[in-house]
Amino acid sequence: MYGDDGFRELDRQECARLLVQVPVGRIVYTRQALPAVLPVHFCLDRDGAILVRTSASSQLVSAIEGAVVAFEADEVDAAAHSGWSVVVTGPATLVTDPAEHAQLLRTGPRSWAPAPQDVFVRIDPELVTGRELFGGRAPDGVHLPPEPPSVEVTAKGP
Repeated sequence: MYGDDGFRELDRQECARLLVQVPVGRIVYTRQALPAVLPVHFCLDRDGAILVRTSASSQLVSAIEGAVVAFEADEVDAAAHSGWSVVVTGPATLVTDPAEHAQLLRTGPRSWAPAPQDVFVRIDPELVTGRELFGGRAPDGVHLPPEPPSVEVTAKGP
């Protein structure tokens, strides 16, 4: 984190508390040697791991299984100039234990696009970072400069 960027660094517990408040985040992974980002519905496991439910035949599963990925979730209030962002980085693995899979079917994240054969992907939280901004104020209470007024652009015809 950057010490003078106007944001407050969050500890691991604060990050977990915030993550459970939002249902959607983004997985950042590599696809064909390029960065790719995919929004996903998720939940946290008891140990703070990210759990995602998806189709066994999805391209996401083949792209991230066994790879180190990043997962990001956030909440922003543009009017109040406040918000937070949490990034969890770690290896993504498929849940293969039949008993755990059966339990996750009952208690894990619900799929927004149900598939004939769902699988669960776990992202182990090896690195958890987060930052927060309160109402346009830096952590030391200094108010950040206001945004310039928006300018309306209109097109003129020939």
